[in-house]
Order: sequence, then structure tokens, then C-alpha cells
Amino acid sequence: MVKSEMIFMVEEDVEGGYSASALGCSIFTEAETIVELKNNIKKALECHFDKKEDIPGVIILHIVREETLAYA
Repeated sequence: MVKSEMIFMVEEDVEGGYSASALGCSIFTEAETIVELKNNIKKALECHFDKKEDIPGVIILHIVREETLAYA
């Protein structure tokens, strides 16, 4: 059975750029920009799945961003 969607956890790297990992699946990639990351995710999906029809039709990017707030 083909999954209809897949979720990627996207995080900003401390040294710059972004990394993405699929939830429940061993797919990882990284890039300097979000646009490049989206393209890399598509390429990673094509490498991971044997058949194109097995690739989920909806890819959800859950973007996690850490910020520090100083309360003084």
C-alpha cells in the first residue's frame, strides 16, 4: 500500500543551511536554502523508492526554528 503523504522534519543548522529527515522512514538530506532543500527531498525520495508510483503524493515539511529570547 502506498502512503498518501510523508512528513519531513526540517531544522535550521547552526552553521547555516537546513537539514531534513523523514518521520518513520530513513530518508535524510540537507541544503543551503529551502528551495534547494525541497529539490533535494524530491531527489532523495526518488532514490529511496524503487518505483515513482510508490512516492507519496503529498510531502509535508514541518519546519522547526529555534530562537532565543533574552528577558532582562
